[in-house]
Amino acid sequence: MIAKARFILFDFDGPICRLFAGHTAEDVARRLVEWLESRGLRGLLTEEERVHPDPHYVLEAIHRRHPQSDLVTELEERLTQQELKAVTSAMPTPYADPLIRTWSALGGQLAVATNNSARVATAYLARRDLDSCFAPYVFGRTHDLDLLKPHPHCLNQALNAMGADRTASLMIGDAPSDFYAAQNAGVAFIGFARNQDKEKRLRSAGAEVVVESLEPVLRMLRGQA
Repeated sequence: MIAKARFILFDFDGPICRLFAGHTAEDVARRLVEWLESRGLRGLLTEEERVHPDPHYVLEAIHRRHPQSDLVTELEERLTQQELKAVTSAMPTPYADPLIRTWSALGGQLAVATNNSARVATAYLARRDLDSCFAPYVFGRTHDLDLLKPHPHCLNQALNAMGADRTASLMIGDAPSDFYAAQNAGVAFIGFARNQDKEKRLRSAGAEVVVESLEPVLRMLRGQA
């Protein structure tokens, strides 16, 4: 898959960095819930949703009850602002920076396809001087949350923008939703699992190729140079 890939799609939070390494996702989710409660909207969430550590889970819960509403738009923007704050303390995934630079130098066309805001991914890449490796192919969360992965919308946007041959395309992601989106978009998939729980979930979803580090991917790529 690595030798064949000419168009490479990266998920953002996971394969490229740990966005919430210093600005925890749990804190972000709690702030979103507190904002809803301050507006008298506590009843829109179940008890499980109110204590869930994933802010996307909170956002999607509101979307299910009030799709395409101003409330969802405002909550999504608040999530984006929290993600932007997290950029300053995000931790690069080991080997991600050299992998990105090497693949780009070898002529690979790179894109980001993420459920995070594209503004957030762009800000992080600029801080790491990686933006030129991806520009202008950064595609993220839209206001229509039905188009989040596992829907292949952001992957299709990237592939179409690059004029990609899907038989020469590869997605690197760390969640079952990434795998399903890659399947739906008709591209190959490498799972990145930084712990056993993530590996188990990827394997259970059907991912056949899962790595616990990007180092072997980088090593194989350099072996082709």
